Amino acid sequence: MDYRLLGRTGIKVSPFAMGTDNFLDPTPADESARLLRMAMDAGINLFDTGDIYADGAGEKIIGKTLKESGLRHQVLIATKVDHGKRRPGFTLDDPGYVGPNEHGHSRVNIIAACEGSLKRLQTDYIDLYQIHRPSPHIPWDELLYSLDTLVRQGKVRYIGTSTHPAWAVMNSIMVSEMKGLARIVCEQPPYNLLDRRIENELLPMCREHGLG
Repeated sequence: MDYRLLGRTGIKVSPFAMGTDNFLDPTPADESARLLRMAMDAGINLFDTGDIYADGAGEKIIGKTLKESGLRHQVLIATKVDHGKRRPGFTLDDPGYVGPNEHGHSRVNIIAACEGSLKRLQTDYIDLYQIHRPSPHIPWDELLYSLDTLVRQGKVRYIGTSTHPAWAVMNSIMVSEMKGLARIVCEQPPYNLLDRRIENELLPMCREHGLG
């Protein structure tokens, strides 16, 4: 496997990562675990998940598989905190009720969401913690202070973004430099044959600022 540097972090990642958005729904848990082990055997060392993937099932399957294999130290886990949405129709008596501060990118929920991800992943640190989708109503200093706290506590190694436009990522870098906070190290955008928009602004910006 020809590994590559993730931005300017110094850590090496496989050119292909394994995503887990389909784990459990529709891929059964045992088949998902088998696919994870196959990926590790093939040399893939970066596994991407998120706290909303099948309501956290993706994180649980990764955590269980890595604990059983004893290979947590060999791989990198990337997970996300989603801005989330309150589920309509649920009341306080429903087990699936989500309160107004139990989702989103406030400091309160970022800290709580990270703790939840750590528990589901059965690990004491996350290699890459990403903001999943932009939060237009929350300033970058609020987001970065929250993420910086997690980095200083050792619960998160690196921070990143997902599906953010170039100007938003650039704003985060400026705030990090001005405030002395942990810096975004990578952006995970949509990119395929039908959607190549990142070639216009995002990719040149990432190259210029050393982002993965």
